[in-house]
Amino acid sequence: QVQLVESGGGLVQTGGSLRLSCAASGIFFSINAMGWYRQAPGKQRELVARITSGGSTNYADSVKGRFTISRDNAKNTVYLQMNSLKPEDTAVYYCAAEVVAAGDYWGAGTLVTVSS
Repeated sequence: QVQLVESGGGLVQTGGSLRLSCAASGIFFSINAMGWYRQAPGKQRELVARITSGGSTNYADSVKGRFTISRDNAKNTVYLQMNSLKPEDTAVYYCAAEVVAAGDYWGAGTLVTVSS
C-alpha cells in the first residue's frame, strides 16, 4: 500500500514559479516511475511530466522548456519545478506513482492557480 502526499500548490502570478512536491510512503518494494498529471476546469486529466527510476523523462508539449520534473529515489519523492507560469496552467495537479507489483496510485491533488 502506498500513500502519496502532495504539497506546494497555491496562487501565483503570471510569469511566476512554483515547486510541487510529492512524497510516497507505505509498504512497497519499489516504484518504477512517478509523474504529475493535471486537470483544468472543463478538461480531462492530462500528463504533465513523468520520470522513471532511471531518470528518463517526458513532458507534455505545452510545458516543455518551462517545467522540470526531478526525483529523489532515496526519499521516494518527486518534484515539479514550474517556471514562467501561465493562466492556462491553472489546474488541480495530481501526483502518480507506478508501484512494482501493486499498480498505480494517485495523490489527492493540489490546486495551482495562475492569475492573469
